[in-house]
Formats: sequence, structure tokens, C-alpha cells
Amino acid sequence: MTADAAGDRRDPGDGFSFDLTPRKLTVFGVFALLTVVALYFFIPQLAGLNETWDRIRTGRPLWLVIAAGSTFGMFGGYVFQFRAIYRAGLRWRESLQITMASLAASRLLSAGGAGGLVLQAWALRRAGLEPRTVADRTVSFIVVQYILYTLALVLFGYALYFGLLPGPHPFAITFLPATLALVVTLVGLSIGFVPPDLQRRLSDWCEEGGTRRQIARFAQAPASASAGIRDALRRIYDRDPAVLGALLFWACQIAVLWASFNAFGEAPPLAVLVVGFFVGMLGNLLPLPGGIGGVDGGMIGAFAAFGVDSGLAIVAVLTYRGFTFWLPTAPGVIAFIALRRTVERWEAEGRPAVSA
Repeated sequence: MTADAAGDRRDPGDGFSFDLTPRKLTVFGVFALLTVVALYFFIPQLAGLNETWDRIRTGRPLWLVIAAGSTFGMFGGYVFQFRAIYRAGLRWRESLQITMASLAASRLLSAGGAGGLVLQAWALRRAGLEPRTVADRTVSFIVVQYILYTLALVLFGYALYFGLLPGPHPFAITFLPATLALVVTLVGLSIGFVPPDLQRRLSDWCEEGGTRRQIARFAQAPASASAGIRDALRRIYDRDPAVLGALLFWACQIAVLWASFNAFGEAPPLAVLVVGFFVGMLGNLLPLPGGIGGVDGGMIGAFAAFGVDSGLAIVAVLTYRGFTFWLPTAPGVIAFIALRRTVERWEAEGRPAVSA
């Protein structure tokens, strides 16, 4: 890579603020409180669901214990995947700080997990990783994790629709999401055909000057995306430990939802549970902190489309969100505070650059 191309690479974390100020925490707290109040007072009035909250008093504690244990497994998988992909010479404690702080950032700073990814990139840069390495490995991290998401929708959606697995099979909630997931997967993976050294190739065609720098900057995103996709596919083919971490991350989330259903009733068939879960997770794309309201409503709506009892779906989904969203948020904020101290220590020590 030429000096011009390398010089134009920007730090993925530069220009962003990660201060969880009292104002941000207050706004988030008020928003969360209003959401809980709305769920408590208004949802039970819909479609005659006054008996919904009666289920809570008759819940089975053992299943809630299983849900709690699965929650710890979920975040264990996330940390395991993180360490397998970045390999930045981090201790387990430092890796835990970054991942849990990223979780808090995704709740408080941005929808769809974008804030968490930016904070993660910022921390890794301070840990000594080169900007291009952070960018490439972040794409690899996302692809490894979310290709399992889309493949699950494709496999279980089509299997339900064509009757290969037991359960209801409405077109709009099985065939359609499966087809969209297949298209998104194929289009996304096609970026891997872009040469990972596109910056160098385009720069070689141009003379020195502003045009060369602009072309290098323009080529940075597709080149990094291609390198990350290729790295992710290589890891999947080689059965890299990162894939195990991603599998554990998703499987434990579904286990939390499964246990939440069983705590207050009977869980739907596995394929219905999987499809309803992943369709509902699309609510994370809404511009809401942590997808509050979007994920909940998406999952409840998906299970309602499958014919699952609405009262049971509401209680189960809200219980699932309590374990996977609310429970880790406070530790995530604490981890963020600890991470700031860790970064200050790295800077004081003059942590050397590493190539992962």
C-alpha cells in the first residue's frame, strides 16, 4: 500500500465522544421508564389481555434461573468471538471491559449497535491496532456474527414454509423473510470479489496529488469490506473459534427466550421460536436506543403471526428483554468507566502498535 493511501486511512474511533454524561443517562432512564409504564398500562388492555400479568405470579422460577444462566452464556460467546477475531494482546479483563462497554454504548448512543462498534474500534485503536486492521477485523466480526443470523432465517424459514419442520407457516413470516435474508446474504458476500488492495491498484493509475488521495479514500471502504468478508469466510471454512463464539451468542439468546416461554407457559416449536426471534430482532434497526419497543413489538408481532397466544408472547418477550437488555446495561456502564481508566493506562505506558 502506498504512503498516500496509508496516510489517508482514518482512525475508526476519531471524531466520536464516548462520555456517558449525566444528561445521556437521564434521557435514557426517562425513555426506559416511559416504555415500561406504557407496556404495563396499555399493552394488557389490547385484545383482552388483562390476564397477561397474572401469568407472572404463576411463573416457574427454575426456568428463570435457566434464562439467567443462558444470559451469561450469551455474553461469554460474545467475548470469546471478540478475542478470537482481534487478537490484540488483550487480557481477559480488558476484553471484557471493551465488550461490555460496547454493549452499554449500543444502548445509550445509537440504534442497531453502531455506537457499540464505534466504541469498540476506538478502544482497539488505543490498544495499538492499526486503523486498517481494526476496520478489516470489525467487518469480519460483523460478518461472522450476522451470517449466522441470515442463514438461520433462510434455513428455518424455508423449512417451516415447505413443511420440513413442524409449526405454522404463514408466507409473510416464513418464506418472505427467508428470501430477503438470502438476497441480503448473497449481495453482501459479493463485495468479497472487490480486491482487498483496491486502494493500491487505483493509486497506481494516478499521478501524485489530490486526485490520488481522493481515489484512495474512496476505495478504502470497499477494500476494507472485502478484506473483512474474506477473513470471515476463511474463519467459517476453517471452523475458527470465532464461529463457535458467534454460535454461542445467538444460541444462548434463543435459549433465554425459550426458557422465558416455558417459565409462563409452553414454548412454541423450535423453528417458530428461531424465526420469530430473528424477525423480531430486525427492530434493532429502528432509531431507538437499543431497539427498545422495536425489538419487543417485532417479536410479539412475529409470534402473534404464528398463532402463539398473545399474552404468553408478551410476558415471554419482555422477560427475555429483561435478561438480555436490562440486566447487562448497568455492568456495561461500569465496564465503560473502567475501560476509560485502562485506556489512560495504555496511553501512559505508550502501548506499542500491534498487528493482531
